[in-house]
Amino acid sequence: MQRRAFERIPLHISVRFSCGNDEYSGTVSNLSEKGMFISACNMRFPFDSEFKLVFPVEAELLTLQVRVRRITKTADRYDGIGVELLSLPQRYVDYIKSLRENV
Repeated sequence: MQRRAFERIPLHISVRFSCGNDEYSGTVSNLSEKGMFISACNMRFPFDSEFKLVFPVEAELLTLQVRVRRITKTADRYDGIGVELLSLPQRYVDYIKSLRENV
């Protein structure tokens, strides 16, 4: 069994993102230094898509560039994506560090 390079931190944060002309909102259910899993309804975009994600950190909104690495499907609809972070703003790195220290 393959282990993750970075352990995931469970949490529940609302995010917004778009791919092409489609706008989505979702919920981050876990994250790490390099990625996150987002639950969302009725997503329609291809695997390996890149897009920008608006992620709240306290009173600040970070824009993160991500790439889809995993898509989940329940019944007949796509309902979740695992994304890799392509850019790591220092504010995001500090946020993850603070979450790890408080676990």
